[in-house]
Amino acid sequence: MPDTVHCVKLARELPGLSRQPFPGELGERILENVSAQGWELWREHSTLLINHYGLNLADPSATKMLAEEIEKFFFGEDARVPEDWVPQGQGTGAGIPSMGGKGAPMGKGAPARK
Repeated sequence: MPDTVHCVKLARELPGLSRQPFPGELGERILENVSAQGWELWREHSTLLINHYGLNLADPSATKMLAEEIEKFFFGEDARVPEDWVPQGQGTGAGIPSMGGKGAPMGKGAPARK
């Protein structure tokens, strides 16, 4: 387990995960290439997916879908966050556009901020 990793999601050296998040080859890839901060982004995104689709994690098709989504989230094309993205709560006014922070990136189809 590396102390730091070059996070594929955030494109910089950051503290790594303390353990493999789940078994198998994908879990090993995540341990070696995803930071703890990057993993937290996935946790938030996975909660959104679970709630949006009403997934039952006891259903093998739901866990298969999440495995496919995690692969895309970390290792798919365009998987990195924008260079000027600042995590919410970090820096002066981060996450609050009117206070000078960049805020979290907005996805396609998200309502425009005023």
